[in-house]
Amino acid sequence: MTAIPFIDLKAQQARIAGELRRRLDGVLAHCQFILGPEVAELETELATFCGAKHCVAVSSGTDAIQIAFMAEGIGPGDAVFLPAFTYTATAEVPLVLGATPVFVDVDPRTFQMDPAHLGRRIAEVRRGGKLRPRALIGVDLFGQPADWPALSAIAEREGLFTLDDLAQSFGCTLHGRPLGAAADATVTSFFPSKPLGGYGDGGALLTESDERAALYRSLRTHGEGTSRYEVLHTGMNGRLDSLQAAVLLAKLTVFRDELASRERVARYYDSRLGNAVMTPARVPDSTSAWAIYAILLRDAAMRQHVQATLRADGVPTAIYYPRPLHLQPAYREHHDDARLPVSEDLAERILALPIHPYLGTADMARVCDCVLAAVS
Repeated sequence: MTAIPFIDLKAQQARIAGELRRRLDGVLAHCQFILGPEVAELETELATFCGAKHCVAVSSGTDAIQIAFMAEGIGPGDAVFLPAFTYTATAEVPLVLGATPVFVDVDPRTFQMDPAHLGRRIAEVRRGGKLRPRALIGVDLFGQPADWPALSAIAEREGLFTLDDLAQSFGCTLHGRPLGAAADATVTSFFPSKPLGGYGDGGALLTESDERAALYRSLRTHGEGTSRYEVLHTGMNGRLDSLQAAVLLAKLTVFRDELASRERVARYYDSRLGNAVMTPARVPDSTSAWAIYAILLRDAAMRQHVQATLRADGVPTAIYYPRPLHLQPAYREHHDDARLPVSEDLAERILALPIHPYLGTADMARVCDCVLAAVS
């Protein structure tokens, strides 16, 4: 039996082959391989898509987070609040800069950061007196938006810099508007598996601030000033390749249609699986980019059984995430021993199913049939 692709980049490539070839040939013709004209064009397109004033394209989503924090001077003695249930890139940057990640639990149904728990964690840090609360990273997990009105209100009250980690959710909306201007700065990733992904690493920062945008552009290019050999800041090599920008420009021509197709798959899964397993809860008044469609099973043993059954039938699955960040070896010594029960429980029960714009009805039915048979 033919295996179902978890993500089908080959089908997408076949669809955009003509535009992709045209874009790549353009880069090969002008040979401006780093920060070429395609990068500036991409920045304009992304800013317009998100309704943001500025976009600065960089080398990866992780580098985007680092540039944003370098611009704010975040470092030793600073506390950065972020969800425990997310990918490590969000947490590693504060440590690289000498700051301390403070892990926050998430909502058990939407998997987004819990604003009430965030408030308690900030209060705990202030009482402890060892760290300065400086920043908040809100992660829009699996394609859906975090509760930005609530997070922003807390950040304003506490005097925190807000960073929206949109890496998994570029293209989602909240209250009728695409994310990209909900925080002081927004970062995204163009890792190939993302809803809008390149053919290598890449990322971008979005901001409404003229000053931040100018600083981001300097920091991504070794802290340069008005010329290559005027160095104004301690920066980094965080530039985007023109070939990646060309790929992303080609993909943008079908991106909105792909978002609609992802929603079609999610709704089909909802309708077939909703009475048998716990399907994803929708964030109110939002749309999702559906980077990941994750169900919750009864316990770890049931998940192992379902995953093995689907694997035998040629249906791939993935676990995002098998261990929350506060329990990872790299972060244990920096964690304050607070239990985060929701994140710990999700790690035991969550299972991601195939979802991409090119998943046909027969394959969707096969995925659901296999899940239903495994849990019956």
